[in-house]
Amino acid sequence: TVQSASRSAALGGFSAVVARPEPSSSNDPVAEAALLTDLASDALCDVVPSALLTQGGAGEQLAPLGELLRSGVQLFGDDADGVQNPRLLRSALEYVLGLAHLTDGQPPVIVQDGQDAALAADGVMHEGEWSSTLGLPGRPAEAEEVAINRDIALARLTGARLHFASVSTARSVELIRAAKAEGLAVTADATIHHLVFDHSACAQFDTRFKVNPPLRGADDVVALKAGEVDGTIDAVTTAHRPHTRQAKERPFIDAPFGMIGLQTALSVALATFDGDLETVVAAMSHKPAAIAGLDDRHGGPIEVGRPANLAVIDLDATWTVTPAVLASRSQNCPHLNETLTGRVRHTLWNGDLMVHDNEATR
Repeated sequence: TVQSASRSAALGGFSAVVARPEPSSSNDPVAEAALLTDLASDALCDVVPSALLTQGGAGEQLAPLGELLRSGVQLFGDDADGVQNPRLLRSALEYVLGLAHLTDGQPPVIVQDGQDAALAADGVMHEGEWSSTLGLPGRPAEAEEVAINRDIALARLTGARLHFASVSTARSVELIRAAKAEGLAVTADATIHHLVFDHSACAQFDTRFKVNPPLRGADDVVALKAGEVDGTIDAVTTAHRPHTRQAKERPFIDAPFGMIGLQTALSVALATFDGDLETVVAAMSHKPAAIAGLDDRHGGPIEVGRPANLAVIDLDATWTVTPAVLASRSQNCPHLNETLTGRVRHTLWNGDLMVHDNEATR
């Protein structure tokens, strides 16, 4: 639920989360965004709606972007595969440039999950030695890289802003680094699990590690970390996707994609970057806040006059990830029964304590 997800987020030190949309049969995306806002009225953090870029996420016709912008939505993107039709994506990028007057001159952000659906086909994990060993259909790295290369070309053609979500391969990092060096208005994120695990995690058919995009090779993990440190990849995200135990207990090839990570992401990031607070704070606070257009109230300096959206972290505290301490109603967490170092002591949202001494206040 929105409530349980926001509790997980607050316990993980987040004062804001962006809710990614999923394909929908609704013909009223403005009402869907408003419903999410209503459901978040008792949340423990700022729950920011984003909207599908195309009607229902079908990739055939643009959603009413102007109407959505007027309702307060500033991020648009189709989930999972992104927009496959390059002509439609070009139209969207050009259209949002013309809507900048609705957002104080700053164009809204189009989010693309870089993946060529035809190349990805029915793959359930990274195409490589482990997919061959396990006898599972794979998704090649090129499925992502072809899509990102194409979309960078469209960003160059239109001059529009474009954000790449859940980047997972070394070559994708290189492409984005070159695009930034060229001066293109592109940004990117990588999930915390792609910075930690590679495809060998699937060796025991553990469906917790079935994610989209799939966990890649060890060299890709190294490249993603380097990209975060040098600023090529702007943000660390969670792609928090809860599932029921019954769904994740299905055979690997049939189980749904996704894992949860809101409550553990900060601790895991601190370990991943060897306690490099500058990198972690940039990638999990002020950079994503700026990308999402939330930097007027989140991720800014601690000073008089700014909203008190803060997390207090005990860098030396250890804690064990058990089902009892997870606020999520799902258990598809890759760190179950692990002991992590670094824990959020308190989280404030608009000056109110949402987490106090490691416990949610409501």
